[in-house]
Parts: sequence; structure tokens; C-alpha cells
Amino acid sequence: MYDRQTESWWQEVGGEGVIGQYAGTKLEQLYLSIVSWADFKAAHPDGQVLSRPESGRSYGTNPYAGYDRPGSQPFLFRGDEDPRLPAVERVVAVERGNDAWAVSFTTLAQQRVVTTTVAGEDIVVFWSPGTASALDSGTIARGRDVGTAGIFSPRGPDGNLLTFAPDPDGRIVDAQTASQWNIFGRAIAGPLTGTQLEPVPGRIGQLWFSWAVYRPDTVVYPATG
Repeated sequence: MYDRQTESWWQEVGGEGVIGQYAGTKLEQLYLSIVSWADFKAAHPDGQVLSRPESGRSYGTNPYAGYDRPGSQPFLFRGDEDPRLPAVERVVAVERGNDAWAVSFTTLAQQRVVTTTVAGEDIVVFWSPGTASALDSGTIARGRDVGTAGIFSPRGPDGNLLTFAPDPDGRIVDAQTASQWNIFGRAIAGPLTGTQLEPVPGRIGQLWFSWAVYRPDTVVYPATG
């Protein structure tokens, strides 16, 4: 990636300038999560949607069918793989200064909620099913369900630390008020209805092999060894 004004080159994963006038400059990271259209529409019925450009290209198709299937290898990657997770495993990754932390989608699908601390910052990660992989099938809408995640500060409206867990039906609730929370970090039922947790910038759905090259010092949850 490069910018048109100075033609500086930018690293895609970290948003840091690597060559040119802005070498060493790091862009501000914004919050971003890939969710299903159904989830987005339910949470934001008046949300704006980017129109499909009149280019003649089919944006519902995937030219890399099977790229992220379990056990497959990234065919454009020639580096050493980090064996702690499968190469094409999706992860949620957070970095704060010298610290980097990641949890796999496989673990998240099992636990639904993971709480951690990165560089002294309390973080909670939610996971929800219902989002298709854009790399699995030749038609994106038919991709297997890989789910999605959200990263948030676990502090409530008064700054109090909330404790989250899935209930028997898989819904995410907090132990303090039994309010129910959606994948956008918003309380949708219970005493805290309407409360929005603060989103925490991070990488959601990054394939492990590319993140591990960028931050080989990443601490992987759960800790092993």
C-alpha cells in the first residue's frame, strides 16, 4: 500500500510507514469487525450501505475458494510458519506498545467469551456464530460459518468492571446485572439495555500466519507450556 501524496509505502497489518517520507509513522487504528448482513441490519436498521460499483465485476464471488479451509496452506506465503496455531486459523489480535496477544476463533467458538489484560488494559472478546467465510466457497454467501468477534472494554456505564459469560443458550450476559449483550458490545436486554461498551481497536479475523510474521512475540491464549 502507498499514499498518493508522498508515495510512502505502508505496512498493511500495522499501518506503519516503512519506506519514504512517512517511514516510521504509524496510522491511528480504528475499530473494525466483519459481521453478517443480518447482524448489521438488526443492530443498525438505518445504517448506510456502500453501493456496488458499476464495474461489471461480481463482488459476491471469491477467486480464492478453499484458501482458509482447515489444514490448507497459504499459497502466496513463503515464510516460516508459527506452529502454535494452524496457518490459516482466524484470530483476534491486540497489540499495545511492546505487548501483543491473540486468541483463535476455534477457542472463541468454544468459550464464546474470553477476558484478558494487555499491557494493563482490561479487555473482553465476544464471539458469535452466523458470519460466513469470504474465502471458503466460490460464492461468498455459501461460505461456511466461521462466526465473528468483537473486542471491548469490560467496564460498565459507571466504570465498574463487568464479568461476562455465555448462558446455557449461548447468549452473552454479565454476572452483575444479567443483562444480555450482542456482538457489537451493546446491551439488548436487562437492566443495562442500551449501554454500549467501548470498542477496543484490534485485528478481528486476521489469519494467524500473517499476524505471527508481524508480531512473532505474540502471547497466544490460552497459555501453554
